[in-house]
Amino acid sequence: MTQHQRLLIIDFGSQVTQLIARRLRELNIYCEIHPYQNVTDAFLADFAPQAVIFSGGPASVIDEGSPRPPKSVYDLGVPILGICYGQQVMMQDLGGKVERGHGTAEFGRAYVEPKGDEIDILFGWFLDGREQVWMSHGDHVSEIAPGFEVYGTSPNAPFAITADLHRQFYAVQFHPEVHHTPNGKTFYENFVRLAGFTGDWTMASYKDEAIRQIKEQVGDKQVICGLSGGVDSSVTAVLLHEAIGDQLTCVFVDHGLLRLNEAEDVVKMFRDHYNMKLIHADESELFLGELDGVSDPETKRKTIGKLFIDVFQKYAGEIDGAEFLAQGTLYPDVIESVSFSGGPSVTIKSHHNVGGLPEKMGLKLVEPLRELFKDEVRALGHELGLPASFIGRHPFPGPGLAIRCPGEITREKLEILRRADAVYIDQIRKHGLYDEIWQAFVAILPVRTVGVMGDGRTYDYACALRAVTSVDGMTADYYPFSHEFLGETATRIINEVPGINRVTYDITSKPPGTIEWE
Repeated sequence: MTQHQRLLIIDFGSQVTQLIARRLRELNIYCEIHPYQNVTDAFLADFAPQAVIFSGGPASVIDEGSPRPPKSVYDLGVPILGICYGQQVMMQDLGGKVERGHGTAEFGRAYVEPKGDEIDILFGWFLDGREQVWMSHGDHVSEIAPGFEVYGTSPNAPFAITADLHRQFYAVQFHPEVHHTPNGKTFYENFVRLAGFTGDWTMASYKDEAIRQIKEQVGDKQVICGLSGGVDSSVTAVLLHEAIGDQLTCVFVDHGLLRLNEAEDVVKMFRDHYNMKLIHADESELFLGELDGVSDPETKRKTIGKLFIDVFQKYAGEIDGAEFLAQGTLYPDVIESVSFSGGPSVTIKSHHNVGGLPEKMGLKLVEPLRELFKDEVRALGHELGLPASFIGRHPFPGPGLAIRCPGEITREKLEILRRADAVYIDQIRKHGLYDEIWQAFVAILPVRTVGVMGDGRTYDYACALRAVTSVDGMTADYYPFSHEFLGETATRIINEVPGINRVTYDITSKPPGTIEWE
């Protein structure tokens, strides 16, 4: 879609490759992540990057068949930055040597000191004579490739920063993209400056390009858009409406797994404020009937995903000329659903809106947010004029309350959960904390506990409060509520929500946990 200056990130399987893209997008640099095996000579010619970054990775360049970029990447005449495994690949490919650890492995915080007079011109980030960085490597470069010089060292990485200034090839052993390299953003800022980027990736320009692309793709055909009421699908719907107007029909599926009063709020906003064609499909009996007795989280997600497809197919058949289905798929959804090696990968959780549509639907996909991270979607929402209060809403998953109800789903548990969640969010808003938190919700636990209320014994459900801080949802930390807040909130929930007699707070980060419970 984009006509901007483009940077290519070749992924060798690092767990933090996405963070490289986040750092660059924050600098208004358009970039894409592509697995190394997909980056062929033809791909490079078509993508035409203005710079290339090699990610880290778990493999060893010494091993036979280890991941490598195509040799032609070095002949593009553009700046290349190799990070950790990417540095080792670059050295090995260009005539240097890499060896096994043998006492030089380095994991965790380290300090790099500058070496050479040109380092300040090169990266300009050594603020106090040295920089804290994050190392995570077993192998090490033992001999740099011809044409390279050393510009930074650490106690266990004598070639921590190397560069061939003539060819504009740069290589570092550490990870500038992670939080533990405090000035990593400055590092990337200087690299893209050296590569000639002007920072032309903005939401205003993206909006115009997306509208133009939608018009070209859709033509005069009808589009059906799945509207969940969340930020992603809402921004998708408003963007499409601006592009094609009455060719768009939104289908809001009420699957019986929404929060308190959510269906009414969504219908009112889109019918009254945006004057869109909107079908309110109350399919709660269908969804809850199919989920009856289901407790496995993957089965829940897959069941809900299949039913969404069935419902869209049903309503699409009632819309004359409908040839496209619009979805709010985001870039992290795409990244998390693709294995860098091209082979089997561990599924953390299924994304119900990634992977295309069954052929029987006969609909083509429109995914105008597929290139965007979550915070970029919010920025696009501002450009489209959505209310700030709506854009700032916490993320809400497609499967809804189903994955906040571990174990079997019942109508009783859903009603308890809705009321508890409403009290919790009301508390967060009253204390002025809503905008500090990325996502907050209540999960009802599949266990009853003994309690005492008044002079009587209770045997009711326990619930868990969850609140996290994050930039894009790929990593997260729990929000440090005060004990006073937690105590006040627990008292309100127990007093105002029949069916709950015990409240806990989840302090798990991501990783090792996920934000949602299922």
